[in-house]
Order: sequence, then C-alpha cells, then structure tokens
Amino acid sequence: MRHPVQLFKILSDETRLAIVMLLRESGELCVCDICAATAEPQPKISRHMAILREAGLVLDRREGKWIHYRLSPHIPAWAAETITTSWQCLREDIREWLKKSACTSC
Repeated sequence: MRHPVQLFKILSDETRLAIVMLLRESGELCVCDICAATAEPQPKISRHMAILREAGLVLDRREGKWIHYRLSPHIPAWAAETITTSWQCLREDIREWLKKSACTSC
C-alpha cells in the first residue's frame, strides 16, 4: 500500500470495506465467519480476499481446510489510522454483523 488512492479504491467496495472492518474488530476471522457476517457467498469473498491480499492489507494462514485472515501488521501507519477511524464510525454495525457470524465449523 503505497498511496492513499489505492487504499480508497480498495475500500470503496462495500464488501471489501466490510471485510476490513470485520477484521479490525475481530483480529482474525475464518472465511466462513466473513461469509456469514457479510451474507456473501464464499467465491465472492475469496475474490475480494485476493484483492486485499494483493494490496498487502491482509495476511492469511491455513488451519486444516480453513483459511483465517487478519489485517497485516505491515500496513503503513496512515492506512492503519484511516482504517481505525472508519472502524470507529462503523463499530456498532460491525458488532451486529459479527453476532450473526458464529461459525461452528472451524
């Protein structure tokens, strides 16, 4: 992430913004949690995760057949501050989304 325009283009998509906000709130989520919280199918979430990974915003780890995502600790400070400010505005909504996302599979 080298330029604010890149961050804003990525976050201008509602699904990607939701994913980043969910990860900011939770620390780490599996794909099934993200799908449940966003009410989006797994293939769509996977496409968005690829964009976020390519931009360096998220990292993933595999645990068995599940992939868990978290925000990258290498995000520039200005980008992390933008994400945190956005999260502060949306946190009540995000917490409601997470209440519906209790994945029991992973």
